[in-house]
Amino acid sequence: MKEAVATVSAPAAPGGLNNEQPLPVVRLPMLDAKRQLFAYEILFHREGIEESALMQRVLSTILDGALTRLVRGNRTFLRLSRDLLLEQTDVLLHQPRFGVLLEPSAAQDAALMERLQQMAQRGCLLMLDITDAEMAGSAALEALLQIVQFVRLDAGKMSPEILRETSQKLHDRGIWVVAGQVDDHTTYQRCLELPLQAIQGRYLLIPETVEVPVLTANRLSMLRLMRELQESNPGPVELGDIIRDDAILSYKLLSCVNSAYFALPRQLKSVQQAAIFFGVTRMRNWIYTMSLSGLDDRPPELLRAALIRAHMCEKLAAGAGMPRDKQEMAFTTGLFSLLDTLMCAPMEFVLSHLPLVPEIADALVGGRGPFGPLLEQIFAWEAGELTGQNAQPQRIQRMAAIYLEATQFADQVFSHAEGRPN
Repeated sequence: MKEAVATVSAPAAPGGLNNEQPLPVVRLPMLDAKRQLFAYEILFHREGIEESALMQRVLSTILDGALTRLVRGNRTFLRLSRDLLLEQTDVLLHQPRFGVLLEPSAAQDAALMERLQQMAQRGCLLMLDITDAEMAGSAALEALLQIVQFVRLDAGKMSPEILRETSQKLHDRGIWVVAGQVDDHTTYQRCLELPLQAIQGRYLLIPETVEVPVLTANRLSMLRLMRELQESNPGPVELGDIIRDDAILSYKLLSCVNSAYFALPRQLKSVQQAAIFFGVTRMRNWIYTMSLSGLDDRPPELLRAALIRAHMCEKLAAGAGMPRDKQEMAFTTGLFSLLDTLMCAPMEFVLSHLPLVPEIADALVGGRGPFGPLLEQIFAWEAGELTGQNAQPQRIQRMAAIYLEATQFADQVFSHAEGRPN
């Protein structure tokens, strides 16, 4: 099976880079109060890469449309160097969905301020990052506050009172406010009461704390299906029989496998045919995916994140020389790494309803076994916390390629899970 590979690469640049090296990025979602996507932030892994070389690669990926494809044309903010802003801002004038993240120090740079004012007058999106509560009302930032359309406040550093007061003042001025560094659900719930356009942080990927976990009928039904797929070890015929009566699930599944992404030589007309072509384990993983897409009360970006993890975990397993069956298990591990958040219940509780093979269960609960280290690499990449071996240039290049391929895979599969193929 030949899969399309996502690339966000650029022409050769200084610093030992070449056009085969993918741009080392992570896209971080900002969600509105309805948990729909408001914008992406593009975060660059800068370890071992010269700043000027990285910026030239970023510029190239904007020009050739690769970065636009990565964010699916959504509003996107990224941090660009001073030199690039002074010399290459015209490219942003032709990319109305791309915006620039600014540091407060820009207010002290006369040449940069002049250029930013020109950009603002021509409609470029500008977002100011404010981490210090006292800085929000300072005279030094007033010039910036007059030209930016967005301000991101650090909810992790500001007290609830200061966050409320500052966000209200900015809102009253007509500035759209984003709360950043929202890394727990208590802070998230407080943010929902504020005049914010969007919320961003790790809260999205962690489960809410509940005293008595309860699974809804929809979730119990989903787990029963997953359990049957695990315990019965079905062949192609049995797999088709299990989901035969679920017309929506069957339609999503066949729509996905027959999509242009997989470039099949012929159309597959049944789940049984698909299971024979792709293999039962692969189809079982996709049934899990299509089933999880039925959780309408979960943010769409959450399932995308699970799909990205699944694909990355599978590719890391392949790179580690694991056999094909272990690679399929790695996919399941990555997908289920967010099962507690998707199901709104502790992982141990969810797994009590879904007995998994020890290799997967050990990775999900304790980070142990052959797949635990793979998840650790993925978590570090997501958080931008690369240390030790993970910070080595070759490892970063490898992870960048895997991540970019995984985002394309996730976006493609999710579009069919939603019933809205690209």
